[in-house]
Amino acid sequence: MPGRTVTIEGIGFWANGLPSWQAARELVAGGAAAADAPRRPSPQLLAANERRRAPETVAVALEVALAACTAAGRDPASLPSVFASTHGDLGITDYMCTTLASEPHSVSPTKFHNSVHNAAAGYWTIGSGCMHASSAISAYDASFAQGLVEAIAQLAEGAEAVLLAAYDGASAGPLAAVSASDGLLGGALVLSRAEGGLRMRATLVDGNLPPADDALSRHAAGNAMAPMLPLFEALAGGRDVALLHAGPGRVLRVEIAHG
Repeated sequence: MPGRTVTIEGIGFWANGLPSWQAARELVAGGAAAADAPRRPSPQLLAANERRRAPETVAVALEVALAACTAAGRDPASLPSVFASTHGDLGITDYMCTTLASEPHSVSPTKFHNSVHNAAAGYWTIGSGCMHASSAISAYDASFAQGLVEAIAQLAEGAEAVLLAAYDGASAGPLAAVSASDGLLGGALVLSRAEGGLRMRATLVDGNLPPADDALSRHAAGNAMAPMLPLFEALAGGRDVALLHAGPGRVLRVEIAHG
């Protein structure tokens, strides 16, 4: 992918102990995670009964997506969206596998409904009333970088603005031994073709990355979506370059002009 420049209009973030983008920025500036932070998000986009039924992965995806739209001053219903997740919801996948192996006629319809990889995208479009296209992407540990590539490609093809939301939750059962993930993590960006403001240029290059060791990466290192954190660290700390794992031997180099 040749270098593409876009504007970041809004940012959303949620992690255990860091329930907002402001909290993440404070951690990067030398602060600490909040001991009394909520254990799970409560996305106001959904009605109260839907908030209770939605799994944690959906809750965090919608929380950060709405925060990014609010920060951008964009109506959520006006944006095409890309939802990126390494695993979807491994807790529900573990439940489904266990139940099918032991009591296949006892599968919960609600759990089945939430087991698909585009569950968060579905909740988002229903909750926001959005009729624009929505994509659900998984590329293992390159999921965030490839989701960002997809969002930028949509802008290059003519979209005025695009929402990117990335998230993962904790793994469970036998799956945890092969696809480990701890805690809850989500990040979102509203990207546009507008000029000015916070700008970034993304270019796919060859290379491999060492493990990240900054404040956010240390805080949420165990989560499967941790590969997104170098970009959020750079945005929070005013850095001008972030390197994202984009697949075997590939790196997405993101240059940032803070404006």
